[in-house]
Amino acid sequence: MNVALDWRVQNQPTGLLIADDVHLSRGGRRVLQEVSLTARPGRLLVLVGPNGAGKSSLLGVLAGLLAPSLGRASLDDLPLSQWSLPALARRRAMLSQHVQLGFAFRVDEVVMLGRSPHATGGASAKDGSVVDAALRAAQAWHLRERNYLELSGGERQRVQLARVLAQVWERSDGPAWLLLDEPEAGLDIAHQHFVLQQARKMAQQGYGVIAVLHDLNLAARYADEVALLAQGRLLRHGSPSHALDPQVLSAVYGLPLRRVPLDDGGWMLGPV
Repeated sequence: MNVALDWRVQNQPTGLLIADDVHLSRGGRRVLQEVSLTARPGRLLVLVGPNGAGKSSLLGVLAGLLAPSLGRASLDDLPLSQWSLPALARRRAMLSQHVQLGFAFRVDEVVMLGRSPHATGGASAKDGSVVDAALRAAQAWHLRERNYLELSGGERQRVQLARVLAQVWERSDGPAWLLLDEPEAGLDIAHQHFVLQQARKMAQQGYGVIAVLHDLNLAARYADEVALLAQGRLLRHGSPSHALDPQVLSAVYGLPLRRVPLDDGGWMLGPV
């Protein structure tokens, strides 16, 4: 797990994931406009905004899954369009909102799928060790021999988290990236906090982590940085206290919001 941290000290490429004046149109509709954003390794960046703001579209651009209509997205100052698919897959992993799996794979087999970009002729002993480590990190080790289709929603989310961790577990040529699209969707409150705690832990260990969230209070609690989008534009990007300004949020969401002080010195957002 310390490979990414060691890399940042010893090597020279930036490791930055950047959207530079990105525009994106889909189905004749412009979903992103003039979005410029820099994400850094070692930070948990959360994208927030109302439905249709462009959050998942921006994440897709940063993952290299969607090509901008104008502008560019880059990693290590190299446009994502110029990365080979295997090289990019070894460098970043994306957890989508709804992962569909129709086959009765065992949990450890599902997590092994994350090792596919590293395959050189079948699973190796190293791949097996990485799968075991990723399952433990996602607190899913006890599920390893279970049928994936028989798991609860929260258990499946832990397994999918282990899969993306296995995909980018070790890196020798740059910090790895985890891109999480609404990882808390459909989960109970305990599982929501677990997933965000793991995301923050990975960022602290040197990974770059970008998560799309709907819950503004989860963003305020766990994010190092927050980017607020609305109608395809980036309105604010900075610390949670800066980006989650109640006056701005009230205008964006059409609901009067205020900060409610907490006993621990923090705050949460609530209606006026």
